[in-house]
Amino acid sequence: MAYIVGLAGAIASLSGLAFLFYSSLMRFRGPSKVKRSASMELPKENSANKTGNCEAHGTTDIIIVGAGVAGAALAYSLGKDGRRVRVIERDLKAPERIAGEGLMPGGYLKLIELGLEDCVDEIDAVRVLGYVLYKDGKEAPLSFPLEKYESHVAGRNFHNGRFVQRLRNKAASLHNVSLEQGAVTSLIEENGTVKGVHYKDKSGQLLTAYAPLTVICDGYFSNLRRSLCNPKVDIPSHFAGLVLTNCKLPDENYGAIILAEPSPILFYPISSTEIRCLVDIPSQHVPSVSDGGMAHYLKTRVAPKALPEMYTALISAIEKEDNIRIMPNKIMAADPRPTPGAFLIGDAPMSSTINTLANVLQIVFSAPSSPVMEDLQQTCFGYLRLGGIFSTGPSAILSGLCPRPLSLAFHFSAMSVYGVGRLLLPFPSPKRLWNGARLLWVASSIILPFIWFEGVRQMFFPLTVPAYYRTPSGSRSIKSLGRKID
Repeated sequence: MAYIVGLAGAIASLSGLAFLFYSSLMRFRGPSKVKRSASMELPKENSANKTGNCEAHGTTDIIIVGAGVAGAALAYSLGKDGRRVRVIERDLKAPERIAGEGLMPGGYLKLIELGLEDCVDEIDAVRVLGYVLYKDGKEAPLSFPLEKYESHVAGRNFHNGRFVQRLRNKAASLHNVSLEQGAVTSLIEENGTVKGVHYKDKSGQLLTAYAPLTVICDGYFSNLRRSLCNPKVDIPSHFAGLVLTNCKLPDENYGAIILAEPSPILFYPISSTEIRCLVDIPSQHVPSVSDGGMAHYLKTRVAPKALPEMYTALISAIEKEDNIRIMPNKIMAADPRPTPGAFLIGDAPMSSTINTLANVLQIVFSAPSSPVMEDLQQTCFGYLRLGGIFSTGPSAILSGLCPRPLSLAFHFSAMSVYGVGRLLLPFPSPKRLWNGARLLWVASSIILPFIWFEGVRQMFFPLTVPAYYRTPSGSRSIKSLGRKID
């Protein structure tokens, strides 16, 4: 169960490919398929002109800033549709990241729909069927509910850079998609409408590119974000990431999450010979890597909580030179400023349930120890150990197979009833009633702000949201795969 924020970002990005594809169709094609509009053609005066040290290159239909998972997949989808697409990526070398390494089953289904499923081939990807949670010597296996799907449908873990390069190569294989290296410096705006971008190529030359639509999807370090949304960034924790070798997880094709103090520890395979370890560390307590503080922290505070079969490999990974990497976990509320001619791609609307559940669980299991937080942790862990729908339901949400908000509401309510019930047993007393009320209050104070940030209307009443926030109702091809994944 990938509740840690970094993996939540990956799940949202990968499972949210539907939004990228459908939103582009909605903007340019409408709910039904139509021929390319004449309005998509650029004025001739914007084509191949030079002004001072800025050069404008020919016409294109869409500019995509960023060729990561979202940008490369969108470029391929639009290119297949006949659009002339220019993709500008700041660095075309394979990215080296310690996140974005987990493709959930919902994301794999979306790859199938987009014709990109072969991008997980030939990169030594590992099939993942779920996760096992460990707490206080107990286990809670969480399997992805895949019974209704064909045998090849499962999660995939891999090196992020290998997967991204496969997506880029797939997009670049189309004759009408150009992929170039360059650093976009700013948007070109005229009378409140985005017309294109200024960017510097590899040689440092300042260039301009024009298109009727510019799509910004260059990651959470984007310098263009402020132009298209009201950024509200919170960094509750950081990941410390290591690669382990010469070891195996207890359950084949399952990741492992150890729920322990001072923070959760996550293990999952990223190749047939490597296992990623991610340690969630509160932002106010991140030791330095350069002075050896992080290595000491991992050895003394983290390694003793790891599974016995992983301990030796973890110590070796900590001692290996340049093997510890740090990255911030960012929570960014969806607060766009709709701008003609451009939109910013981050998390898709239907991934709000994934974000909410993942962020809530991350807070619950990473919070400083206290009686009420211990009650919450025991409630969440005990609820998941009940099995059946109480296990597969949350797993279906996090895996992108069932992103429905009502499912999230049901499990939150059921978990609350379970938590209060276990506190009241064997019989109610004033103290037990008080503890139950406090549990509900704290749980609500954690989940409700996330629902508010994601947008109550967007989550629970999507049909009341303006059309540019929604998936067009005319596109439903994913139903052929069993269910719709946004």
